[in-house]
Amino acid sequence: MDDPTALADPLTTAPNARSETIYRHRLATRLWHWINAITIFIMIGSGIGILNAHPRLYWGQYGANFDHAWLDLRPYGNILRSGWLTIPAGYNLAISRRWHLLFALVLGFGLLVFMIASLINRHFQRDLRVRAKEIGPRHLWADLLAHLRLDFHNPDDPAAYNTLQKLAYVVAIFILIPLMILTGLAMSPGMDAAWPWLIELFGGRQSARSIHFIAASGIVLFVIVHLTLVVLAGPIEEVWSMITGRWTLPGARSSEPPPPPLAEPEAAE
Repeated sequence: MDDPTALADPLTTAPNARSETIYRHRLATRLWHWINAITIFIMIGSGIGILNAHPRLYWGQYGANFDHAWLDLRPYGNILRSGWLTIPAGYNLAISRRWHLLFALVLGFGLLVFMIASLINRHFQRDLRVRAKEIGPRHLWADLLAHLRLDFHNPDDPAAYNTLQKLAYVVAIFILIPLMILTGLAMSPGMDAAWPWLIELFGGRQSARSIHFIAASGIVLFVIVHLTLVVLAGPIEEVWSMITGRWTLPGARSSEPPPPPLAEPEAAE
């Protein structure tokens, strides 16, 4: 799976539209991708550190030791407290919160800048727009079979996203990450005082905490699938394209390392 911020630019490195190498990822997109990768990693680790303080989830405004929890993670405490999984490595709620809140700012403002840039360069309209015909059962089934065959690219337009990729990226960018940001704000006492409607929007503080956990779990699942498909599609070429912006068409790839990056073309439209 390619990166959710990738731009399938019609400009190529040669006059021929079927050039072996195309310019696919703009500089702003590549920066957002790598900053976001580090941010999500740190937020997951620090979030697990915070969760260890009370690994039970509730619905409503209140929830404590003697209340009924819809999810009890205490049986998995040994895994959740693993030093390689949490930030910091040892249990320290205060430090976990500091890391989490700091990078929450990076996540929120980074998403805002990315969305503005994607509206300006028409990345959303051109690359991530899901058309009605694409979500029909037959079309989705064909996309699923193609993924099972490890066939991720349309030979007529290899840089374009297939429907499952579009749906995954749209859910992550427009639903899961905004939900994490808004529910995180809803759990903040300071934000509750400034915007009391925010906690009511999610049905209470504990409901906001549960939705925050579900959205974060969705992001973890997205990252696992994303990395798996990157490996299956060819990790060297996929990672190199997210560093340089250039992507070699699947049928034209060789064992030689990719050429150095070209100068970035001007934004289309």
